[in-house]
Amino acid sequence: MPREGTGPDFIEALARGLEVITAFAPHRPAMSLSEVAAATGLARPTARRILLTLQELGYVRTASGGGGYALTPRVLELGVAYVRSMGLWDVARPHMEELSGRTGESCSVAQLDGPDIVYVARVAVPKIVTLAVQIGTRFPALQTSLGKVLLAALAPEEADAVLAEPSRSGLEPRWRPGPEERDAELRQVRARGWALTDEQLARGIRSVAVPLRDGTGRVVAALNVNTHAAETSVEHLLDHHLPLLLQAAGEISADFALLETVPHVTQAALPRA
Repeated sequence: MPREGTGPDFIEALARGLEVITAFAPHRPAMSLSEVAAATGLARPTARRILLTLQELGYVRTASGGGGYALTPRVLELGVAYVRSMGLWDVARPHMEELSGRTGESCSVAQLDGPDIVYVARVAVPKIVTLAVQIGTRFPALQTSLGKVLLAALAPEEADAVLAEPSRSGLEPRWRPGPEERDAELRQVRARGWALTDEQLARGIRSVAVPLRDGTGRVVAALNVNTHAAETSVEHLLDHHLPLLLQAAGEISADFALLETVPHVTQAALPRA
């Protein structure tokens, strides 16, 4: 829980507020005061004060029909600010749109957050898939192609420590390997430079992913092409989509590295007349 932070600079009230925001989920988009208190472990008076504060700031509203509280679209600003601050989305978007057009499939960029991946950019095509994905969606990293790439970029001992943490995705993956099988999979990803997942997260989901790097060669994110297993064979995914994916990732990484070399100049305020 975030309220277990230590140190004199830890602000417990801020941690509580963020915890209330993250308590809302697809299966509970609206919650009563009692449900918020139960989900966060906060006392009802504390939960009420936080909800009223968030409501005044525009992040929470009263749910329709008097059914408690719900988040507002303003919450998206918190995540969008992160994506925009990196500049990765602006760089990746045209390449992702071209990749999606050439493959006829959805493609996504994700980053590692503990033992999970979080989607930070996506170009989607209208297809029925087992799991809905949007910006901010969280999945267990090990069972996704994106996550395998990101975990493989870590030192083995660091990957072990990350995977020892509990997932916050709320999803039970189909593939649950032991340590030896898991380590062998990540070694293979490190050796070949790309990762495949074949219905390991959920039935019907098959994808391939490659790393995105900054100017120093450090892996900063992963890019994938996602397909439906009933429509696209592993052979077609690797023979046709993977070369296009590698090309797009190389172009995105090169553009991102170039972006980092450009001085960021802020315009000074003009003096008043």
